[in-house]
Amino acid sequence: MKTYHKIIIVISLLSALTGLCEAKRKHLIEGRTMGTTYHIKVVTDAAESVKGLKEKIDRRLAQINRVFSTYVKDSEISRFNALNRAGEKFQVSDDFMHVMRTARDIHRLSEGAWDGTVNPLVDLWGFGPTRREPRMPSADVIKTLLPQIGFERIQIIEPNFLVKKLATVTLDLNAIAKGYAVDEVSRLVTTKGFKNYLVEIGGEVYAAGVRADGKNWRVGINRPQKDAAFNAVYKVVSIYNQAFATSGDYRNFFEIDGLRYSHVIDPRTGYPVSNGVVSVSIIADNCTLAD
Repeated sequence: MKTYHKIIIVISLLSALTGLCEAKRKHLIEGRTMGTTYHIKVVTDAAESVKGLKEKIDRRLAQINRVFSTYVKDSEISRFNALNRAGEKFQVSDDFMHVMRTARDIHRLSEGAWDGTVNPLVDLWGFGPTRREPRMPSADVIKTLLPQIGFERIQIIEPNFLVKKLATVTLDLNAIAKGYAVDEVSRLVTTKGFKNYLVEIGGEVYAAGVRADGKNWRVGINRPQKDAAFNAVYKVVSIYNQAFATSGDYRNFFEIDGLRYSHVIDPRTGYPVSNGVVSVSIIADNCTLAD
C-alpha cells in the first residue's frame, strides 16, 4: 500500500474518532414539584455525565417549595400570611426577598393589574385551592373585600424584612414562584458546567444554548381553545438563552347566561378580566419576569 493511502486511512480513522468524541448526547431529567411536573433536557459531549444532577435539582426545588407553597402550613409564605399584626417585621429568606422585589416591579409596571395579594378575590370567585360551584359573587361582597387587596399594603425593608401595613393582607406568589424555580434550576445546571439545556416546570421554560443538533430550542404554544388537546400546537417559537411563559383564560373559567368568567382577576375591580384576549406568551431574559 502506498504511503499516501496509509495517510488517508489514518486521517479517516482520526476523523471518525473525533466525530465520536464530539457527538452530542441529550439527557432527560424529570420529576414533580409545586403540584406539577418538570422536564429538563441537558445536552452534553459524549464524555460528560449528568450523574447526581437530578438529586441536586430536586433538593433545590424542595427548598423553593418550602418558601412559597401556600399548601405547606409552615412554609415562609404561610407563616407570613398567618401573621395577624400590622407594623411587625417579618424576616424572610433571600429566595423570598428576590421574588418580592420582582413582584414589586411588576406591580408598578402593570399599574396594579398584577398583584400578589389578589388571592382572596380568586377564592371568592371559586378559583382558589378549595373549589366550589361557580357563582357570581355579590357586588357588596366584592366591595367589602377590595380594601384588603393591594401590594402596596406590604412594606419591603432591605435586606430581608417584610412588614404588613394591614394585618389581614395575604400573599400568593405562585404566579411568579414557578418562574423563579425555573431560573434557579437553570442557574444550578449552569454552575455544573452545562451550557446547552432546556428547563421546563409546569409549562414555564428557560432555554440555554442549543439542542443536540446545533439548532435553537423550539417551544410550542398550546392552541387557545377550551376543547383543544394539551398537545395541540398553535405556534412554535424558537428561543436562545431566553425564558418563555404562556397563560390564558380558555381552560379555567365558568359561564353564566352565556358570559365567560375566567380565573384572571383584576385586583383593581374585583372582577375577572374581560378584554377579548384568550392567551398571551412572553419571551424575557428570565422566567421569573416572564411567568
